[in-house]
Amino acid sequence: MPTVIQKEEAHKLVDRLPSNATWDDLMHEIYVREAIDRGLADSRAGRTKSVQDVRAKFGLSE
Repeated sequence: MPTVIQKEEAHKLVDRLPSNATWDDLMHEIYVREAIDRGLADSRAGRTKSVQDVRAKFGLSE
């Protein structure tokens, strides 16, 4: 489900970009912000895995 943002948050994001920012720069910032928000939501909902579980899945040592 898409993350809903307020216009004020979007303005803050744009205002933090340098004056020579490109559309790609803006899209990257939006992508990063959305990824962080989704990760935080997953964490709050308990949808996480321990480091030990991930290491075991990929056959890595402790």
